[in-house]
Amino acid sequence: MGGQLHTATKQPLRTSLLMEDIGQALSVQYNNLVYDMKAAGRDIITLSLGEAFFDLPLPSFDGLTTPDLHHYSHSRGLPELRRLLAKYYETRFTLPVDPDTEVIVTAGSKAAIYMALMAILDPGDQVIVPEPYWLSYPAQIRMCRGEPVMVPHDVPVFDFERFVTARTRAVIINNPNNPSGHIYTRAELEYLHELADRHGLLLIVDEAYNEFMPPGTEFLAAGALDPDKEHTVTVNSMSKNYGVSGWRIGYLIANQRLTDQILKINQHLVTCAPTILAAYLAERFDDLLDITRPQIQRTVQLRNRVGTWFADNGIDTLPGTSTFYLFVSLGGSSLDSTEFAGRLLKESGISVVPGIGYGDSCDRHIRVSVGSESQDRIARGVAAIRDLVESTTPAHLPARPYPTQFARPEGRI
Repeated sequence: MGGQLHTATKQPLRTSLLMEDIGQALSVQYNNLVYDMKAAGRDIITLSLGEAFFDLPLPSFDGLTTPDLHHYSHSRGLPELRRLLAKYYETRFTLPVDPDTEVIVTAGSKAAIYMALMAILDPGDQVIVPEPYWLSYPAQIRMCRGEPVMVPHDVPVFDFERFVTARTRAVIINNPNNPSGHIYTRAELEYLHELADRHGLLLIVDEAYNEFMPPGTEFLAAGALDPDKEHTVTVNSMSKNYGVSGWRIGYLIANQRLTDQILKINQHLVTCAPTILAAYLAERFDDLLDITRPQIQRTVQLRNRVGTWFADNGIDTLPGTSTFYLFVSLGGSSLDSTEFAGRLLKESGISVVPGIGYGDSCDRHIRVSVGSESQDRIARGVAAIRDLVESTTPAHLPARPYPTQFARPEGRI
């Protein structure tokens, strides 16, 4: 009516039902809490971080020869870096790679995995995800409108075929595995390739920890068993092996038909990986690995030493010898993994990641990372985990021995 203002009813903001149903990445969520607690002045023994801290030279960009460092680079990735990554896989893992058509450098390997899934999945397509999985796989599959099909952690690789349906498009694995440290054997990888061939599946292999191998152990790249890349996508990260997780440089290797599709996604989402950081890594590709490899070896040795500490205290871990993680059993504790991790952080100032983040079959475990703390502080963490397991285990269950290196004055180290 004339002279009257129309007052519209305000409508609440509507967000996607899909995203409402997807939680935060549990490890990142816990580490954000740790950052907040440290900022408030609390000393936290951090056994939850998904990275290893190396002694690295501070970056200097003086003398870089790549022009236009402050500007966009090729959306497939800086050509110099692609050539080096192709050479790295060809000479070290006998996987021939065309740097011009079969490599895409991305803003972190998380983005590479997501883009690969987006390029192959239609709504309702299924992806087989063995537990324990890296915790973002199911969320990324769902964000691509796909359906993750979880395989409990006690199911052998050779039984994966029973999870294949008419809607299955891919299998995704992390090799070596975060959080268990398991290294897939040649027989297991050969079986997965046969499975992919038989059912027309894509095998997505996340090899972000490929350098973190025990002394004397050679890493078998899954793509080496499929050199024409007929059904294999290899994803890797410079973050872990080079100790530069904050730089967000990852990459993937696949046949050209697939990389041409992924390239479009990369162009529409991020354009290209950070040019100046890619140039730095290209200029110092081998030099940085020469610095980090001895430190990687010491980290893996520490990881396996910590595994013996847990075993000596009657605490089991899932089998594995690689990475800097251990997937630690809660034994007879009456707590689930979320309750256990919460109490450990609140009462002892020790952060770990609840096992439920790695699959429903993993709620009786916690992930322990040894990459960012000293040996003495890790030992304090192991003792606190042991003590909490003991104090929350019903009295009728048998007690465990306590060796001398963990003798407890007044119940704590």
